[in-house]
Amino acid sequence: MTSVTVGFLGLAILFSLIGFGMPIGFAMGLVGFAGFAFLVSFDAAIVRIGVTTFNLATNHAIGTIPLFLFMAHLLFASGIGRDLYDFAAKWLGRRRGGLAMATIGASSGFAAVSASSLATTATMGLVAMPEMRKHNYDVSLASGSVVAGGTIGALIPPSGMFIIYGILTETSIGAMFAAGIVPGILLALFYIVTIAIWCRLDPNAGPRGPKFTFMEKVRALRSTGEVIFLFGLVMGGIVLGWFTPTEAGAIGAFGAIIVSVARGRLNWATAKQAIYATLQTTGMIFGILFGALVFNSFITASTIPMHIVNFVTDGGFSPMVVLFLVLGVYLVLGMVLDASAMMTLTIPLFFPLITTIGFDAVLFGVLVVRMTEIALITPPVGMNVYILSGVAKDIPLDKIFKGALPFVAADVLHVGLLIAFPILVLWLPNL
Repeated sequence: MTSVTVGFLGLAILFSLIGFGMPIGFAMGLVGFAGFAFLVSFDAAIVRIGVTTFNLATNHAIGTIPLFLFMAHLLFASGIGRDLYDFAAKWLGRRRGGLAMATIGASSGFAAVSASSLATTATMGLVAMPEMRKHNYDVSLASGSVVAGGTIGALIPPSGMFIIYGILTETSIGAMFAAGIVPGILLALFYIVTIAIWCRLDPNAGPRGPKFTFMEKVRALRSTGEVIFLFGLVMGGIVLGWFTPTEAGAIGAFGAIIVSVARGRLNWATAKQAIYATLQTTGMIFGILFGALVFNSFITASTIPMHIVNFVTDGGFSPMVVLFLVLGVYLVLGMVLDASAMMTLTIPLFFPLITTIGFDAVLFGVLVVRMTEIALITPPVGMNVYILSGVAKDIPLDKIFKGALPFVAADVLHVGLLIAFPILVLWLPNL
């Protein structure tokens, strides 16, 4: 049995284990260890486990994860999501579809501090959905804006997906954070334009909201000022080189404590909830990373990536055709796998190919994250859709998926724009 055959057999077993419900990190670690032991030796596989564990434990980039997660969970427990929505609703709510646009704006802001698409969707589902339904918004428009707004979370730093991609590919996490800012802002604008077009075609879908005075808008801005300043400090410091992503995480976590204390919202129950959620999420991410790195060793030993590169280079395919084929694979996988599973499974296969044919690692990272986030609102998996369905139990899944479709179209246009103009991604990192 050739190494390539063993590699494809390992992939088939891995997909089967995931299909039967085994956690992705454990499944990848198990298949990776067994496959590496078969191809090399049992002793080498044991050594690989030890090396992987040591590298994870001593990787400074890993420290970024719990720090940013603690900042996110502490601000989440402090009610920052409701404050951001209130601010956006008072500035945009008077327009047709304004509350849906405010949902996108608030999702962008909350994503900047939550580092999680699922947390953003859950928060906006609890905060924004009742307001839009109270003002007689079309259910599909309201739910579509919530689940689509959640996908911005992977682009607006500090993004957990960027951290995972950086660790798996040894790409600068600071560069990935900087690369996500412009695409994230553009995506929010694309979604807002989508809502405007929807309400132009169907004015009853998003009725005008209440009118607020200028002073009420200013007071809403004041309630979010310290969070905006904290995000600006953390991200500005990374982009300008004042501190590393790990140091930025520490500053963000300390700043979240200060903000929560200043608002009078930090007590033992809040702190306990934030610490527990941080440890739980960090453990899950570490498990996925460990399994992915062990599996990467197996895939490399199987020589599948090398054969894929040779097949593409010998076949004379243009780099752009290869890129579109790879992105198409993500679009299909997104119908059956969640975002983290897609990234950890495919990066070992596609990253060597894409960098060999000349594409920038940072650009590819942003495109991969974009494609994995589109998967969060496409059937049949659509994790954001299921999160919102759990929050708003009376809304049928088909209504939410129907509302997400126009935003998926905006996603495709957004990805096309980033491919056509890579400077939108690479401008800030290249500074």
